[in-house]
Amino acid sequence: MVQGITELLPISSTAHMRIVPALLGWRDPGSAFSAAMQLAALAAVISYFWQDVRRLAVGSVSAIGRRQFADPDLRMAIWIALATLPIMLAGVLLSDSLNACHSPFRALPVIGWACVAMAMLMALTEILARHRRRVENAALLDALLIGLAQVGALIPGVSRSGSTLTAALALGFGREEAARFSFLLGIPAITLAGSKELWELHKANLDMYGWSVLALGLVVASISAFAAIWALMRVLERFSAWPFVLYRGALGVLLLVALANDWLI
Repeated sequence: MVQGITELLPISSTAHMRIVPALLGWRDPGSAFSAAMQLAALAAVISYFWQDVRRLAVGSVSAIGRRQFADPDLRMAIWIALATLPIMLAGVLLSDSLNACHSPFRALPVIGWACVAMAMLMALTEILARHRRRVENAALLDALLIGLAQVGALIPGVSRSGSTLTAALALGFGREEAARFSFLLGIPAITLAGSKELWELHKANLDMYGWSVLALGLVVASISAFAAIWALMRVLERFSAWPFVLYRGALGVLLLVALANDWLI
């Protein structure tokens, strides 16, 4: 449930997957488990944005068949693919460090400072950005910049949703449009990360009990992730990103205070 709810909200699922075990005295599950659980978020995103996903897939195939390479759907699909390259390359280069349970990237102080930094950046976009542009008016540069911002999600506390949403808001997209763009752009990255870790679990000879536990987790995470998308879109539609700014800031400050006073190890 923690993974499903926090994966698609701009509050960092990886941070919560480190903080919750630390509070309960459990071992860090490592990024491999979190990445495999991302497939639940993938199912939620595709089901919630099914019309967009179907239009891009069918429109792209149809455009290629007709040799209409300037088709908007094909163009957007290509841009999303290109925007996925930065996080894919960074993930491959840093995989050994990221997947280690005691990786410096997963240290609680890093998470605390990342939460505070992202809260400040998101607050700036709420104050300074225009929030008027639509996804249909996006350009290749927009996709590439948001794709570069997505690389920050490799650091726990930053959040893939948070980094891409903040980048889209900074580029002037409306709040709902920024979230939509963020989710569509995240589909390839989530698919690649989740599939890679499933293959790693297969190579590690995970037993049937382990697969059954993972399957149960994916089902629960899918349901909670869908609810999280619905809640996020309602909040952005009726209010703004400020509730997430305040939550992230408070979470980061509390975590740093707890670490400074040895309340959390």
